[in-house]
Amino acid sequence: MLDQFKAHLERHFPHLFSAKILVACSGGIDSVLLAYFAKACRLNISLAHCNYHLRGEESDGDADFVRQLAKSLQVPLHSTGFNTLEIQRKQGGSIQMVARELRYEYFEELCQKNGYDFVLTGHHANDSLETFTINLSRGTGIDGLLGVPAINGKYNRPLLPFTRKELMAYARNHRIQWREDSSNKSNKYIRNRIRNKIVPELERLHPNFDQNFIQTLGYLKESATLLEAYANRLRKEYFMQGEYGTRIPISDLQNLQPLDAHLHLLFKPYGFTQWEDLLRMLQSTSGKEIYSTTHRLVKDREELLLLTLCTATENEFFIEKEMSQIVRPISLRFEEVDTIKEKNQNIAYLNKDLLKYPLVLRKWQNADYFYPIGMQGKKKLSKYFKDKKMSIIAKEQQWLLCSGEDIIWVVGHRLDHRYRVTADTTQIVKVILY
Repeated sequence: MLDQFKAHLERHFPHLFSAKILVACSGGIDSVLLAYFAKACRLNISLAHCNYHLRGEESDGDADFVRQLAKSLQVPLHSTGFNTLEIQRKQGGSIQMVARELRYEYFEELCQKNGYDFVLTGHHANDSLETFTINLSRGTGIDGLLGVPAINGKYNRPLLPFTRKELMAYARNHRIQWREDSSNKSNKYIRNRIRNKIVPELERLHPNFDQNFIQTLGYLKESATLLEAYANRLRKEYFMQGEYGTRIPISDLQNLQPLDAHLHLLFKPYGFTQWEDLLRMLQSTSGKEIYSTTHRLVKDREELLLLTLCTATENEFFIEKEMSQIVRPISLRFEEVDTIKEKNQNIAYLNKDLLKYPLVLRKWQNADYFYPIGMQGKKKLSKYFKDKKMSIIAKEQQWLLCSGEDIIWVVGHRLDHRYRVTADTTQIVKVILY
């Protein structure tokens, strides 16, 4: 098995041989063998152990065992303890989830303080089977049937090809000791019920069930890879990067059949889960939008706009009289000139005699209006945007330069007639968007 493990590392985890590694070690058979194997492969490892103080003397015994293991392997050890029950009482949630969060927070802290490149955890094939079964029972797509990922950021799981029976057989044959967690015998938790009741029944139905499962998981992963390649091809064809986000023609999406499966395939990576809302959006009026935790999807005429959510920013910026330029939120330069020369939509010439400082740079509001230069009377900004056929996102991104309550320039578009330069103007301010 050690030779198999080393070959597996060389093929799928070659980055580990030149890295500084933290091995999560509970004292159980999987993490103990992981530590032995990593050391035998001459990886640069340290161990990390968490004592949750949930099983009294047994928990303390686990900590002592890992301490002796680190000593025998001649590797550094990091250890910590938590009052897990008290933390759960304050925060809520299940004991298992609280312990998991504490564990991973500790690993992140150790990596930052000590420069570890990767964290190895002892997940094996049976852990993937349990994850598969849990997700299957809840209802899931193909992604939920792929088991535990071998690599997830800095977290690497090189024991996934091996079953618990194989690990136990190796440990017994080589007289390697480990600690048994007595809570694993309890069927209080769903994973334990799967491990202790469902899996033994499946193994009785078919003696080679565990190997068949590993083979099936491989087929599922290959299918998922093919699906992702297909999804990437569709995104390359239909997802067009625009000025304000990714634009997706609705007619192209509607030609994909089955539609709901394609929408799931294309938009799930962006965190969307509201599939019925997304289907309705294709037939809705402009302005309909849905959110994920990371993205926003907006119906804009005959397209969907996909945007990454940004953190909130200030809505108003003040420009004092003595300022010659700003670079936030946009770049503007202010110059006093004698005459009007170059003209384009990124330059505005203003009658300085009429300006009230500080000028204000802000986003538009529904009641806004201005007097477009060259036109008679005022016009609501919403109507101006509609006539310009500006997208919803373009309107949201539009900045206005204001003097007091007056809009004096729809930046990059149109000057206000009241602030134009006339024959009577004595001072001219040239504003440049760059």
